[in-house]
Amino acid sequence: MRQPGYFSRYEQLHMQRDEHGILEVRLHTRGGPCLFGPRTHEHMVDAFYDISRDADTRVMILTGTGESWIAAFDDSQATPKDDFTIPKNWDRVYWEGKKVLQNLLDIDVPVIAAVNGPALVHSEYILTCDIVLAADTAVFQDLPHLTFGLVPGDGVHVLWPLVLGPVRGRYFLATQQKIAADEALRLGVVNEVLPMDALMPRARALALKLAALPTLTLRYMRVATAQRLKELVVREVGHGLALQGLSGAALGNPGPQPLPQDVRR
Repeated sequence: MRQPGYFSRYEQLHMQRDEHGILEVRLHTRGGPCLFGPRTHEHMVDAFYDISRDADTRVMILTGTGESWIAAFDDSQATPKDDFTIPKNWDRVYWEGKKVLQNLLDIDVPVIAAVNGPALVHSEYILTCDIVLAADTAVFQDLPHLTFGLVPGDGVHVLWPLVLGPVRGRYFLATQQKIAADEALRLGVVNEVLPMDALMPRARALALKLAALPTLTLRYMRVATAQRLKELVVREVGHGLALQGLSGAALGNPGPQPLPQDVRR
């Protein structure tokens, strides 16, 4: 089946759509587990925008590669323009941080997250999805922000307290709590926990069932249920990112620093 040109435009996202209009988006870095970095952020913003404009997609599955969703960073992506202790450099992140969530929520078809392992970095992306399936090896955490001395203000401060409740959500962020798959199911973060080998078959089965719905029912269901999230993201994420940027600027430029052992690639 012929695939649109933008499917091969983003080196951090592998995209494939079948004859039912089910689009699988698999996050990766050089074919292996996704390692997060500045270019990953850029690619996601534009890729989700392109997906949102493609009316031939009826359902989207968002997953990772190998044994993790996003659990570490890619040192090789860093350039001088990514020194975010310099305020003018933060402007790009400020814009991207707003747009990546807005573009995800502007995908007007059901989105299924298939969390294939630890989701320690930008786990809030998962919370924009309509159905969340998790492998039994999945773990959820907001690892980067406090590790690097930054305010957790890029959307984690909006979506995690919304899902967990305000008291649990603030604790999750302030303590860098890890929530394993079974606990996430109990807390309402995920809908189903499955063995790894059953994760994608279950995601595809649900996607196939959804794809059979009438087109406008399919699309407008997502529009209706995402509306509250869109309002929260537009109202609160920009402010959070501004505070995150200020906390980064306050750190100054300490020069190259080694990543903590559990977040390096």
